[in-house]
Amino acid sequence: MKKLSHVNNEGDVQMVDVTAKTNTIRKAKARGIVQMDSDTLKLIEKGQIAKGNVLTTAKIAGIMAAKKTGELIPLCHPLELTGIDLKLSIDPESSQIIIVSEVQTAGKTGVEMEALTAVSIAALTIYDMCKAVNKKIMIGDIMLLEKSGGKSGTFIRNK
Repeated sequence: MKKLSHVNNEGDVQMVDVTAKTNTIRKAKARGIVQMDSDTLKLIEKGQIAKGNVLTTAKIAGIMAAKKTGELIPLCHPLELTGIDLKLSIDPESSQIIIVSEVQTAGKTGVEMEALTAVSIAALTIYDMCKAVNKKIMIGDIMLLEKSGGKSGTFIRNK
């Protein structure tokens, strides 16, 4: 059985000590889906949501969230991120917004949690901005798509 890295020999939680690890380029890509009715999606497209520009606000929220991941997730290391990008695209046929984040750093630990946090908070921001119009909005399919760098190497999700 593989030992859990966040549990010490006494069974207590711990933040992993990465002091001896070497810096490498770390990248992660995550995705999430925000599903809604077509009327709400049209309001977003037309810029008619009362709280303002939904996609721009969600993108900024996701970027801010990635930078704060170490404060939000108890055992995550605070990281100096060197790149964060979020793309939010509207898919009118399936009545959804697809959020994709890409995060990178040159560091001792990966950025998967930062990429996932960016997507999650961007999705929650969309919900918050549109809840007055539609409380049935669904957030889902949040997942890691890719990661590279570090001892565990590259991971690419087979869709």
